[in-house]
Amino acid sequence: MILSRRSIILSGLAASAAGALPRFAYAAAGTPKRLVFVIQRGAADGLATVAPTGDPAFAAARRALADESVGGTKLDAMFTLHPALAASATLFGAKQAHFAHAVATAYRDRSHFDGQNMLEGGGSRPYGRDDGWVGRLLTLLPAAEREALAIAPAVPLALRGPVQAGTYAPSRLPQADADLVARLTAMYADDALLRPLWESAVKTQELAGDIGGNNGRNGAELGKLAASLMLPKDGARVMMVETGGWDTHSGQRGRLAAQLRGLDQLIGALQAGLGAAWNDTLVIVATEFGRTVEVNGTGGTDHGTASAAMLLGGRLAAGGEVSADWPGLSAAARHEGRDLKPTRSLESVIAGAVAHHYALDPKRVMATLYPDA
Repeated sequence: MILSRRSIILSGLAASAAGALPRFAYAAAGTPKRLVFVIQRGAADGLATVAPTGDPAFAAARRALADESVGGTKLDAMFTLHPALAASATLFGAKQAHFAHAVATAYRDRSHFDGQNMLEGGGSRPYGRDDGWVGRLLTLLPAAEREALAIAPAVPLALRGPVQAGTYAPSRLPQADADLVARLTAMYADDALLRPLWESAVKTQELAGDIGGNNGRNGAELGKLAASLMLPKDGARVMMVETGGWDTHSGQRGRLAAQLRGLDQLIGALQAGLGAAWNDTLVIVATEFGRTVEVNGTGGTDHGTASAAMLLGGRLAAGGEVSADWPGLSAAARHEGRDLKPTRSLESVIAGAVAHHYALDPKRVMATLYPDA
């Protein structure tokens, strides 16, 4: 595969050790503004991420999972942030985080593939578009400001469109087992040329695991990588970061805490890595749909409808706030008797945040990002 300046695909552990990693550079960008879209593939539980602990029906509805929020930061009289989101809580206190609750795309079924397609494509139905909302956003920016990159094996639907985007990811080669990695590490230990290349390849390969792995440090490494690709003057200005592992059908308490810890460390590392550029950065964290209000028989939750989205950055329009037209969690208030009812479109949340960030006309942004709405 030929590498272009916009498409950087690492060639795998063994191949990386055999020769220098590819060098790459972007055309100089003309704006300090940066946008990062973090997708939570698997349907993240917004009722645990931003728990409505002030809802009188919350404790009874969540039963065994009601105490997931113990030790978390009280955001206001209604909502408590999950305790694994410590850095995000600090950003909220500094008015650099906003949480939008009871939001959903126009999708109302419960297929991950269809839901993610709707979230990324921004169409009115699954597979109704072959381009994505981020890709369409690029057309609103000057040519020098359109450098876009995904930390993913291939360009995700959200980034597809008339403006070419690149990728940065480990190869799809089979995962090397720990014994082989250890043997090759020892082999290259005394090689001044190959040792740093090998160590870099191993670190990159580790990012392919779930974001919550390694006690959340996988998320921190991912955040550092994203910052390193965006901070240079000629770096990417728009980025998409894929995270998986959010499908908590069983054993949710520990699994979700690990995922959120990884996400929190990603955000913290991204902020630290960008430094002063964080003030001109908008991070959008969103998932394809939420999870059921009630806990299932295996200590998890099933596919639901509405969830919570996160907006983070140095100059938010409503930092330090939770926005929600809260529907309530009583059985009568739920969507189809089982899910958190959506009361606001995720599309409007994303379009509004993007319009404010880039100082663009909100109507034009909405029509461009979501032309089928």
